[in-house]
Amino acid sequence: MNNAQELLEAQQRRFRRLDPALPAVYPLPRHGEPVLAHLDAGRTVAGVSAHAHQPPGTLPSLWSTADTYELFPLLGEHPRAGMDVLLRAFREQLATRAVPERDSACLVTWPSRDVSATRALLDHGFTPLTCLAVRTPTPEVDTKLSGTVKMRRAGPPDSDRVVELAMAELEYAALVGGSVLRPDAAGLKRSAVEVRLRTRSTPGSAKVPGGAPVWLAERNEIPVGLAECGWVDANNHHSGHRIGSGLWGYVNCLSVREEHRGTGIGRDLMTMAHNDFAAAGAVGSFLYYNPANPVSPVFWHRQGYRPLWTIWEIRPATALR
Repeated sequence: MNNAQELLEAQQRRFRRLDPALPAVYPLPRHGEPVLAHLDAGRTVAGVSAHAHQPPGTLPSLWSTADTYELFPLLGEHPRAGMDVLLRAFREQLATRAVPERDSACLVTWPSRDVSATRALLDHGFTPLTCLAVRTPTPEVDTKLSGTVKMRRAGPPDSDRVVELAMAELEYAALVGGSVLRPDAAGLKRSAVEVRLRTRSTPGSAKVPGGAPVWLAERNEIPVGLAECGWVDANNHHSGHRIGSGLWGYVNCLSVREEHRGTGIGRDLMTMAHNDFAAAGAVGSFLYYNPANPVSPVFWHRQGYRPLWTIWEIRPATALR
């Protein structure tokens, strides 16, 4: 099977057997360089590598290294052996490039259920830093928190409170995942939050507005929790090639003050968000979480989310072995 299209078609058949929730089309970059590798008996596997640069002062720089070198494998029916030889060829290709020693990463996004490829990724030094997880849009029953906790929709006057809670989540995520705590992080967060809070419209057409629901939990009028959510039209969004088509709810940030964790605040914030998603007719909701985070995987699984794609990384990119 030497043809890239044949490899792609065979790979998609494998993916459908592994996980029916995977999209029908495997995403390939519009611009990239081919990578070829040989298995035994004259068989080959292939891939496309793509370089992306996130300049200083951009929002994506908060969840990405400045330079990423991403591999999109086409392995056909050979996930373990194919991934192994393709990563070797990828390493050889990077050796001919001026890859930065700092603030860089190699990246492979692969179906979470395809554990056959996991051994090869681990052997080459990759770490599962992030998972894209999905949830079926079922309404939830509201549970009343004890005490004086109140939930409400945030507005423009709440920007300071929202930024404070969002920064607390970013600082924690930078310890356990792919986020990067840049010197200008607070300013970048503030700019994004203010846009979200100014736009209060809800999705009513295929074109999803830039606005998004942001929920606050308060105890004695003091903010203790945040659920910063959004709407994604999968046909017109960078995450759309990883999920199915249609309107999706997106959980961008859930943050609860450390001293209030374990009291049900995060659960009740997500109940409000999930009911909002279901009422809007979303086909599902998705989010990114860090497998190395000691609290979020268990929490999100209890909320009905399960991994769809795992984002494997090596930092710096020169550490690929």
